[in-house]
Amino acid sequence: MKISYNWLKQFLQIDWDAQKTGELLTDLGLEVEGISQFESVKGGLKGIVVGHVLTCVPHPNADRLKLTTVDVGQESPLQIVCGAPNVAAGQKVPVATIGTTLYTKEGEAWVIKKGKIRGEESQGMICAEDEIGLGDSHDGIMILNEALEPGTPCSKVFDTENDEVFEIGLTPNRADAMSHFGVARDLKAGLEQKEVIKELVTPSTSNFSIDNRSLKIDVEVKDSHRAPRYCGLTISNLIVQESPDWLKNRLRAIGLSPINNVVDVTNYVLHELGQPLHAFDASKIKGNKIEVKTLPTGTKFRTLDDVERELHEEDLMICDAEKPMCIAGVFGGLYSGVTEHTSSIFLESAYFDPVSIRKTAKRHGLNTDASFRFERGIDINITEYALKRAALLIREIAGGYISSEIIDLYPKKPQDRQVFLTFDKINNLIGQEIPRDKIKAILSSLEIRINNVTESGLGLTIPSYRVDVTREVDVIEEILRVYGYNNIDFKEKLNASIAKTSRFENHRIQDIIGDMLAGKGFYEIMTNSLVSVDSLNEAETTSAVKMLNPLSADLSVLRTSMLSSGLQTVGYNHNRQKTDLKLFEFGKTYQHDGAYKEKQHLALYISGERHQDSWVVPSRKTDFFYLKGIVDTVLARLGFNWLESHPCTDEHLSEGVSYVANDKVLATFGLIGKAELKKHDVKQEVLYADFDWDVILESINTQNKVFKEIPKFPEVTRDFALLVDESVTFQKVYDLAWKTENKLLKKVNLFDVYTGKNLPEGKKSYAVSFTLLDENKTLTDKQIEKIMGKLLAQFQKELGAVLR
Repeated sequence: MKISYNWLKQFLQIDWDAQKTGELLTDLGLEVEGISQFESVKGGLKGIVVGHVLTCVPHPNADRLKLTTVDVGQESPLQIVCGAPNVAAGQKVPVATIGTTLYTKEGEAWVIKKGKIRGEESQGMICAEDEIGLGDSHDGIMILNEALEPGTPCSKVFDTENDEVFEIGLTPNRADAMSHFGVARDLKAGLEQKEVIKELVTPSTSNFSIDNRSLKIDVEVKDSHRAPRYCGLTISNLIVQESPDWLKNRLRAIGLSPINNVVDVTNYVLHELGQPLHAFDASKIKGNKIEVKTLPTGTKFRTLDDVERELHEEDLMICDAEKPMCIAGVFGGLYSGVTEHTSSIFLESAYFDPVSIRKTAKRHGLNTDASFRFERGIDINITEYALKRAALLIREIAGGYISSEIIDLYPKKPQDRQVFLTFDKINNLIGQEIPRDKIKAILSSLEIRINNVTESGLGLTIPSYRVDVTREVDVIEEILRVYGYNNIDFKEKLNASIAKTSRFENHRIQDIIGDMLAGKGFYEIMTNSLVSVDSLNEAETTSAVKMLNPLSADLSVLRTSMLSSGLQTVGYNHNRQKTDLKLFEFGKTYQHDGAYKEKQHLALYISGERHQDSWVVPSRKTDFFYLKGIVDTVLARLGFNWLESHPCTDEHLSEGVSYVANDKVLATFGLIGKAELKKHDVKQEVLYADFDWDVILESINTQNKVFKEIPKFPEVTRDFALLVDESVTFQKVYDLAWKTENKLLKKVNLFDVYTGKNLPEGKKSYAVSFTLLDENKTLTDKQIEKIMGKLLAQFQKELGAVLR
């Protein structure tokens, strides 16, 4: 939110520099993120002075140039070459002196330098209005008032404005500070704590009067829940034209573009007082009647941006007797707004239900200055005052007369909020005793009325504009921010309790695995749990948890798997030439199958090359077995050494494997299918692993590890080259080997797979090594041959294997 310091000074006569004021605003909770400079004329006319043309003769070497001498208030006049057709002796003109920086319409700077033009020295420049930013004309130089003294800075001649603009990072609860008046109100309270007493000057509406009653427009509010208060009046015989400079400068300073005097006034009052307003062309209101109501779902309505929108049955609309004219509190209609042909208007000032406005704005993807304020809650009691303020300004700068009574439909006034504040609660929460007189002074400066005082506390009435202050703790927060967080003492002694936790706590295990993965070149990511419904398949959509009030269509459901949000990150990196990725994330997924379910996961994403190419080791593409090694390492680190392997049924993977322990799936991993990659616009293969972290935490072995001595006797390795059917997986060989010999067999490893030439059709060759070890004695050749024979017999019997 942008706040003009000059504008702020209209409410508080303060002479502090902007930096100091910004620090106080930040201390008050209105964090100033930056201060920028605003100049109504780029450069502020620095270096441009009034000059008196003493002589003007033709240039001796150019037909279209003039040679002039100009008095600019210095000891001697300047010689300036000028090409303007209207320059003449005796004129008072704006002169850019040597060293002055001028700016083009595009904002590019250039400096006036001493030089020669066609052989004659030129010591400055006599300017046209477009050259110094005071207009668009370039027909000739500007002619100034003859009464001006030579050397007078043009910044004092023309009504220019230099301003400093605060960029305030406003928190969503501070609806009361979404205006210059609201910020000034807070600033006044902060100044009082520094014993700087300033009067808060509010715009006066005491001279408001109704000129006649020639244009009456009836108003009917058919939905008073969504529109608790609605005010309006008419102004006739006005002239829509460009706004005066002071108004345009105020708007430009905070980043708004002036439109016309009527619309500019509504924007001005919005940012001045925080009350959104809307002006309708009265001649376009059919039947001289306004109805505030909802319309059937599917009703077409074209908004100011020339987009036709379909309305929802809960969208509150401002209608005339025949058609909708405006989405209440959000956006105006294309055909009912003020144009250069407008001569009479209906001016609206209302309070709309924040929830209704928020839903409508989100539903249509509209975020306007008006909806921004309505959906956070404005002051319902300022509605009529803001209407009078705007009406007076319009009458002042657009002419015309107020041609109707004020319509104020306010059927049910809300009761004042009452809070009882206890002194003990203040001291306990803040941790320091604040003098009671100081507390009362702060509350008074915040316009929180003290109704009664007891020994234990204060009975308070909260002002209507503080919609966020509803509880005792809210009042204490107000006291503390004005008193100053910096004024709370730090104790020399700090007490803290030390929690004793198990080494198997979730966060500890996550740290261990996270450190291990980082050591293997992985980067941790944190993605959004909210995803687009388009990223889910049909089955996932059915069980997805949908947001009741989504921020946007792209963030409308909670993810049902880690894959959708993770692939967004992968695609984002791929699109920026970061194709070699190793990523991991600890996160949660959500489902609703009759009951809400939340599950924890560890997800891995691998893509591209394993490492960068070098002269020592060539690059090598990541593959399924590289991912399998990572998954095995993670599970081994967690204590899972004996796992069953099953084919993966996850439809997101084109090929994959699941690891199972005690009939529970611990991890699923494999190659992501092309259809899933295409859905997220990923054009490169991606390997994915999903660990069911909840199951892992339940199944993890919490017993102390038992360490054994290194065996004193050597292990023996023997190999088989087994010819098997193509349907036989290594898992079957692996499981059968352990089933046959589980005492002396220590390791089974597949080190080669061959298919192709010299093999019978439908066959493949597995090269498998078997490691044997007796921890009590050295194995003999007879024992080894017996075991290997037993293994081969089982392979032949169960798998139909043949030795090659």
